[in-house]
Amino acid sequence: MPSGPEFRSSAPVRLDFAGGWTDVPPFSVRESGVVVTAAIQLVAHAEVQLGGSGFRLISEDLHDQLEIADSRSLVRDGRLDLLKAGLRMLPVGGCTLTTRSDAPPGSGLGSSGALDVALVAALSAARGESPDPIEIAETACRLEAVEAGIPGGRQDQFASALGGFLRLGFRDPETEVERLKLDSGFMADLSRRIILCYTGASRFSGTTIERVMRAYERGDGKVVAALHGLRQVAEGMGRALVAADSAAVGRLLSENWRHQQGLDDRMSTPEMAQLEHRMNEAGALGGKAAGAGAGGCMFFLAPDDPSPLLEAAKEGGVRPLPVRWAMRGVYLC
Repeated sequence: MPSGPEFRSSAPVRLDFAGGWTDVPPFSVRESGVVVTAAIQLVAHAEVQLGGSGFRLISEDLHDQLEIADSRSLVRDGRLDLLKAGLRMLPVGGCTLTTRSDAPPGSGLGSSGALDVALVAALSAARGESPDPIEIAETACRLEAVEAGIPGGRQDQFASALGGFLRLGFRDPETEVERLKLDSGFMADLSRRIILCYTGASRFSGTTIERVMRAYERGDGKVVAALHGLRQVAEGMGRALVAADSAAVGRLLSENWRHQQGLDDRMSTPEMAQLEHRMNEAGALGGKAAGAGAGGCMFFLAPDDPSPLLEAAKEGGVRPLPVRWAMRGVYLC
């Protein structure tokens, strides 16, 4: 068993207010995507313990572990591919690499992106390197999209590495980062009034992302219009958050969700539709799916008194998750 030095890192997941999907290529290559997002205090963790001649990979969330004899066997085969990709990109020699996340599986909160960031930070520390948060985010994007071969966008890694409220502009390979400065009282009010509900693991897959983007490439009018609409909503959402305009935030959440559903017929599950109906009946100002959709989390903005929405969620059998803003991103523990 390894008995060398240990390196630990943690990175928050995110709540995407608007613009998700516009950070996904080829849209983000050909046109400028915009995402407005905020990090929340549900955290992905990575731990590297150096020592030994081989590799022991442990994912506590997936209840899976692998013993690998040497680096030649760190191959992509569907088991713990992110962990293997991290060790291929940032080799540290023999070690035990352990990961876990506070967010439930398939939550739509960007937990794989947070895991990418935590892996890069911990492995970089084990190599004696100190990349800045932007460098960590960029490396984490390459880790997932290129080394692990998992299709998707880039917002998750930047939100996780940087923390706080962000407006992110994407014109691949460039990313423009703008920190949004919200009134502290409004931030506290949002935390209290946002009801984040886990509906069960998302059934979205890389094939769905590929299908949507193939439709965009061939000029499918519905998909093209939806992507342009998502980008426009994100621009408005950034302004609404800075202006502390809760009515506009609620309206834009629902507008984003309408455009999001225009991308794919399976974006909303029956469970999500039922939850949305319950929350609207209880007085929600607006709401949307977190992340890609087709399960995972939905979040809704309550009026001043959130108790009717909390009760509606409880009656619907869904589990609310805490919403506390993470104003710093990845850090070494």
